[in-house]
Amino acid sequence: MTDRAHQMTEFINVSGWENATRLLVAGDASNRRYERLTRPSGETLILMDAPPEKGEDVKPFIAIAQHLRSIGLSAPAILHRDEAHGFLLIEDLGDDLFKQVIARDPSLELPLYEVSVDVLTTLHAAPMPPLKPYDTATMTKFAARAYEWYLFGLTGAKDTPEQTVFEQLMEDLLAPLKKVPPVLIQRDYHAENLLWLPERDGPAKVGLLDFQDAMSGHPAYDLVSILQDARRDVPPQIEAEMISRYLAQNPQDETGFLAAYAILGVQRNMRIIGAFARLCIDLGKPSYVDLIPRVWEFVDRNLAHPALASIAPHIHSTIPAPTPENLAFLKSKCAV
Repeated sequence: MTDRAHQMTEFINVSGWENATRLLVAGDASNRRYERLTRPSGETLILMDAPPEKGEDVKPFIAIAQHLRSIGLSAPAILHRDEAHGFLLIEDLGDDLFKQVIARDPSLELPLYEVSVDVLTTLHAAPMPPLKPYDTATMTKFAARAYEWYLFGLTGAKDTPEQTVFEQLMEDLLAPLKKVPPVLIQRDYHAENLLWLPERDGPAKVGLLDFQDAMSGHPAYDLVSILQDARRDVPPQIEAEMISRYLAQNPQDETGFLAAYAILGVQRNMRIIGAFARLCIDLGKPSYVDLIPRVWEFVDRNLAHPALASIAPHIHSTIPAPTPENLAFLKSKCAV
C-alpha cells in the first residue's frame, strides 16, 4: 500500500466510514479523484482525493462550497476534512448530470437550462466573498494558450510574433469589461458539472460541482460557459432564449452585455482550445482533441460579432482550422 493509499484509508476510518465499500466515480482533467463510499445501510458520501504534492488544494473548494450553500444553492456539504493531506468526505448529490439527464429525456433540456440561468441570477445577486480577480492580464494570458499549445502542436513554433499581436488585441478588447461590477464566476459551469436534483426547490434543483477555481469576473462569463459547452451541442434557440432570460432577470444595457458575451466567448474558447491541445501533448490525453472542432465553432461564431472586428482577421489568419488532418497530426504529438 502506498503512503497516500494508507493516508486515505486512515482518513476514511477516522471519519467513521471504515465499513464502507469504495467505488471510483470519476477522475477529471486535474489530479483530483472521486470515490463513492457506501455503508451497509446504503448511506453514501463522496471521497475527494486532491493530492497536495500534485498541486491540489481543498481549501478553495471548502470556502466556495460554504458560500454557495449560504445563499441557498446546492453545493455539497463538507462532512469530514483533512486539509493537510487533501481529503474530503462530501455530500453525495447523485449521478444525474445534466448531460445524461437530457440524453435520457430530451424534454427536460429547456427546463434544465432555464434553472441553470436562475442559479446564475441568484449567485450574481449575492454579496461576493473575497476572490482573486479574473482580470484582463490573466484572461489574455489564458486565451493565448491557443497559440502556446494548439498552434505549437501543429507548427512547432513558440513565442511567435502572431501570439504577441493576439495578446495586445485581446487585452484591448477585455480591458473595458472591468467597468462592469464583478460577480463570482465558477469558470467551469457546464452540463457535466451540474446535477439534476428535482426534489429540491428553485435554483437549488441544480447540484454544483467543480467550482474550486472560482474568481471574480464579468457576469456573462458563466453564461458563456453553460451555453457554449465544449462537451455537448446546445441548440442555438436555447442559447438565445437563455441569454434573454438572464437579461430579463438582470436588466442592463443589452448591447454592451451581448458584446461582452461574444468577447468572453472568444477568450474562453481560445483558452479551451489551448487547454485541450496541452492535455494531449503534455499529458497524453488525446480524446480532448476530438472536442476542439466544437470549440473552434464557438470561436468562429463569436468572431462574427461586430465587437470582435479588430481581432477576427488576425485569429482567422494565424490559427489553423481544426481539419481532420490537423487533428490527426495533433494527436500524433500526444505524450505516451
